Amino acid sequence: MSDESRFFAYLRDRIGLDVASVGAPMIERAVQQRCKAAGQADLHGYWLLLQNTPAEQQALIEAVIVPETWFLRYPESFAALARLAQQRLAGLKGLRPLRLLSLPCSTGEEPYSIAMSLLDSGIAPAQFKVDAVDISPLSVAKAQRGVYGRNSFRGQDLSFRERHFQAVDDGYQLHQRVAAQVRLQSGNILDPALLAGEPPYDFVFCRNLLIYFDVPTQQRVFEVLKGFTQGDGALFIGPAEGSLLARMGMRPIGIPQSFAFVRHEEPAPVATVLSSALPVPRAAPLPPRPEPQPAARRRPPPAPLASVKAAPTALPADAAQLLAHIANLANEGRSGEAQAACETYLRQHPPQAQVYYWLGLLSDVAGNALQAQGYYRKALYLQPQHAEALAHLAMLLAAQGDNAGARRLQERAARSGHSADKEPR
Repeated sequence: MSDESRFFAYLRDRIGLDVASVGAPMIERAVQQRCKAAGQADLHGYWLLLQNTPAEQQALIEAVIVPETWFLRYPESFAALARLAQQRLAGLKGLRPLRLLSLPCSTGEEPYSIAMSLLDSGIAPAQFKVDAVDISPLSVAKAQRGVYGRNSFRGQDLSFRERHFQAVDDGYQLHQRVAAQVRLQSGNILDPALLAGEPPYDFVFCRNLLIYFDVPTQQRVFEVLKGFTQGDGALFIGPAEGSLLARMGMRPIGIPQSFAFVRHEEPAPVATVLSSALPVPRAAPLPPRPEPQPAARRRPPPAPLASVKAAPTALPADAAQLLAHIANLANEGRSGEAQAACETYLRQHPPQAQVYYWLGLLSDVAGNALQAQGYYRKALYLQPQHAEALAHLAMLLAAQGDNAGARRLQERAARSGHSADKEPR
């Protein structure tokens, strides 16, 4: 086994990380950095140190997990949660409070978003409790401190910050009323003793985790998540993970862009939520490196620029500026404008792999898997080792049952020297 491959195997066995999901160069950089920081002359010496030093084992894990999160990420998920929670409480008739789980919770933005959403919906503090778990003690410690900088607050609506935070010298301090609703702890989802003795939860948030595991580990973790969730409870996942859950016997609850799933055999718990009383959801902003929405929810492609009611922003003529502008539009959730900007780029400039990747991503989010595949393949024609296009196309193939094709693409992504650092959490 080569110097690098044994570290890959170690991280797979310890935290389930599939090197193909993030790219070998990222892991190699983290190992080299830790080797140097630990004062070892070569990787062999570092490997021996790693085997016998729990602190260094945790330091390596910290080096490969890159927190990328913010408050109210995928806001429709939290809007759906608030409505589902109200319905659930009505059914419980005061017998017990709601139980919610956030795993992995990273630096706390997600579990605190859960608590803020429920409080804002009128649910009393005594009616719910949130457990939050992350493999990183450093992330948990930051969450317990409850002070956040500007990067944790994104999007146009930051009114929640006025209600739930106080400005301090180094950022914004979370109010104790919210913090008291969340119980934080460190733990590994692959540890059989994790949350042992805890009763199952009504709602479980486990977003953007399964995509970083190989297929056997995905299945193993999914069984763990099912054990954590009430039989009629809901599991909230990341946009790219819907096809995985569909193959594992889950189905979406029916609220657009909520990314919430229930067991296939259970009746949908959201009949009243889908009534006209539910406000029309706002478009969810895409994450910096968004993942595709579940292919099972088919929706029309993003609207062209002409159908966007708000006056579109003037597009810059310079190629580099236009690429940056497309990224901003996508990250702000302005999918129609982002698609039109991509088309403008292709009319005015030579073909660019990243533009076709964005078009594929926008098609993914709109639920048009076939169109997305075409765009991803165009991106790979121009840049065969485009890591993100490889990863997303692999996921689409896996959703269609082409596991061999998906694995080949994942292996190509692992060999890519251009893999971007993602969030293997």
